[in-house]
Amino acid sequence: MFRTTLVIALLVLTLQSAHAAEPIRLGLNYPSTGNYKSEGLELRRGALLAVDHINQDGGLLGRRLELVSLNSAARAEKARTNIDRFANHGAAMVLGGANSEEALAAGQRARELGLLYFPTLGYANEITGRDGHRHLFRESNSAWMSARVLGEYLSWHMPNRRYHYISLDDAWGRSMEQALREATKSRDRARHGYSKIAERGARRGDYLAALQKAAASNADVLVIVLLGEDLVQTMRLAHTLELGKRMQIIVPNLTQSIVEQAGPLVMENVIGTEAWTWRVPKLVGRTEGQAFADRYIALHQAYPGSTAASAYGIVRQWADAAQRAGSTDAEAVIAALENHRYQLLKDEQYWRDFDHQNVQSIYAVRVRNRSEIMQDRFKQDYFTIIHRMDGEAAAPSLDDWQQERGDQLELQ
Repeated sequence: MFRTTLVIALLVLTLQSAHAAEPIRLGLNYPSTGNYKSEGLELRRGALLAVDHINQDGGLLGRRLELVSLNSAARAEKARTNIDRFANHGAAMVLGGANSEEALAAGQRARELGLLYFPTLGYANEITGRDGHRHLFRESNSAWMSARVLGEYLSWHMPNRRYHYISLDDAWGRSMEQALREATKSRDRARHGYSKIAERGARRGDYLAALQKAAASNADVLVIVLLGEDLVQTMRLAHTLELGKRMQIIVPNLTQSIVEQAGPLVMENVIGTEAWTWRVPKLVGRTEGQAFADRYIALHQAYPGSTAASAYGIVRQWADAAQRAGSTDAEAVIAALENHRYQLLKDEQYWRDFDHQNVQSIYAVRVRNRSEIMQDRFKQDYFTIIHRMDGEAAAPSLDDWQQERGDQLELQ
């Protein structure tokens, strides 16, 4: 009898140990193929660094973290389908994506399944505005926030200019153009012209026609609201047409990978925004941010960009919230995240309770001259910070948010 009881007790302990050892899985929706594969590589590197950091510190709630990665190809329908696959893998939360359409589709499916979703590279205002919900938190800045810092810089340094817009005809492209028109007082479309690029299927001739229209407009400022390969191809054509010598080119959401793909000569003197560059930790005196940059450089012989930093920050902040809550349950983590203030890779940030937007300082940056870039050891020191705006000034107010939401004034 005693032997039977002992065997049962040992079996129970074995099962309990096996369960305790089972890792907590996180889902990463990232494009490993297609127009945004360079951004996808950065996302995965940043997320893996965060997982490794947490595991080296003993894991989360006594368990190791494990990253489950699936290719979204930057397609909304594929990103949405991946959410089901992550749920089947037992993922506690999902992050990632390379555009706003992905964020909206995947975020909605995550909500239906009770999963938290953290979009990356999703800048459309709708994500935390009109279509925001309780199960979605955005670490990256919105179009509104980029427009605010650019609008302030341009109004101070380039007032009363004529603008021309080339915009992707999707949620982000429309919201970015509208926000920047508001911020720069270039709402008059008769004076400040535009071209639209189809969300899918655009060809070289479409980009060229849009640029030729811009060249004929006599505009002083050319705003190119594109991302990924669309932006790379357009910038190369703009360089061939020598538009940068005649106009100040603005790319509202710049990333390190875009400059790398297009080439520093093509991107020279382009102005845009970034939420983080590898030089920010030293600028603001954040030793933990510098440690992240140093670790990334040691592993990849390259500087981390804002894309990697965003993925890293999301994983660290989700895990920190779960640790405070004592649970990975979505509702418990939501409560731990809302209005939580922290410093990680830069100065203070926090997650707002009413829209789940991360409020943080935003930088206007200019791409350095190619000759300067080529002197760097990795030939990747692309950006000079030319303006900074505090997060509270950049983010839409509660009143702005309520105006966009209409009757639905609470996240559901």
